[in-house]
Amino acid sequence: MTRIARLLRPHLDVPLERDGSGRFLPWIIALMVYLAALALAGMMALHGAVGRWDRALAGTVTVQLPPGHAGELEKLLGALRATPGVKSAEPLDDAANMKLLEPWLGPGAGVEDLPLPRLIDIRLDPAAPATRASLAAAIAAAAPAARLGDDRRWLAGLFATAFAIELVAAAILALVGGAAVLSIVFATRTSLAIHHGVVEVLHLIGARDTYTAAQFQWQALRLGLRGAVLGLVAAALTLLALGHAQAAGSALGGVATALPRTGLTPAEWGSLLLLLPIAGLTALVTARMTVLGALARMP
Repeated sequence: MTRIARLLRPHLDVPLERDGSGRFLPWIIALMVYLAALALAGMMALHGAVGRWDRALAGTVTVQLPPGHAGELEKLLGALRATPGVKSAEPLDDAANMKLLEPWLGPGAGVEDLPLPRLIDIRLDPAAPATRASLAAAIAAAAPAARLGDDRRWLAGLFATAFAIELVAAAILALVGGAAVLSIVFATRTSLAIHHGVVEVLHLIGARDTYTAAQFQWQALRLGLRGAVLGLVAAALTLLALGHAQAAGSALGGVATALPRTGLTPAEWGSLLLLLPIAGLTALVTARMTVLGALARMP
C-alpha cells in the first residue's frame, strides 16, 4: 500500500498542486468516462439482445394459418409432422397468441375478437433440419393459404440495424476519447506555462526530460483516476436506475418487455471497470508526451 501511495502521490519538484490548471480536469474526465460507459453498456446490451433473439430462433420456424381456414389445421399439422427433418409442430393456443401481443398492446387489450392468424411453432431436427423448400411443399399441399414465416430474413435486417447502432456507439467512444486527450493536453500545457520558470531551471541544471515529464504525468494520472471513479459511479447509478425502471415497466406489462435489457452481467460490469485503468493510462501517457514534446523544443 505504501508503494502504491508513493506512486500516486510522489515527491514533486514542480508545485503542480498549487495551481488551478487541473482543477476542472477530473470533472471533464468524469463526464467523458460517464458517456463512454453508457455507450459501451448500450453496445453490450444490444449485442446481448440480438444474440438471445438469434438463439431463440435457431432451429425454429413459424407457419401462419389465416383466419377462416381453421378446418385445415389438422391436415396441415399432419403434413408438417410427416416432413423429414421436423422434430415437432404444435399450434399456439389463444393464450400464447395473447402473450405475444402483450408487449405491444398491453394486457387486457381486448383483442380476443380480432381475426388473428393461427400460428404453428415448428421445431427442426438439429441433426438434419428440414429445408424451406420441403416445408413450403408440405404447406402448399395441405393448406395453400398458409404462409411460412421468414424469421431469418427479419433477423438479418435486425443484425444490420444493430451493427449500424454499434458503429455509432463506437464512433461516440472514439470522439469521447479524443475529447479527453485534448482536455489533458490543454491542462498539461497550461500547467507547463504556469511553471515555466521551474521547468526551465530543471532543464538548465541537467535534469533529464523524462524526470521532468514524470512530474506532470503522475499528477495527470492521479487526476485522471479521480475523474474516472466519479464517472463510473455516475454511470453505474444511471444503469441501475434504467434497469429498475425497465423491470417496473415489465411488471406493469408495458412495452419495456420488448426492449433490450439494460441489466449487465458480471463480465460486462468488469468490462466497464476497465475504463478506470484506461482513463488513468490515457492521462499519464498524454501528459508525458505533451511535456516531452515541449521540452524537446527548449534550447
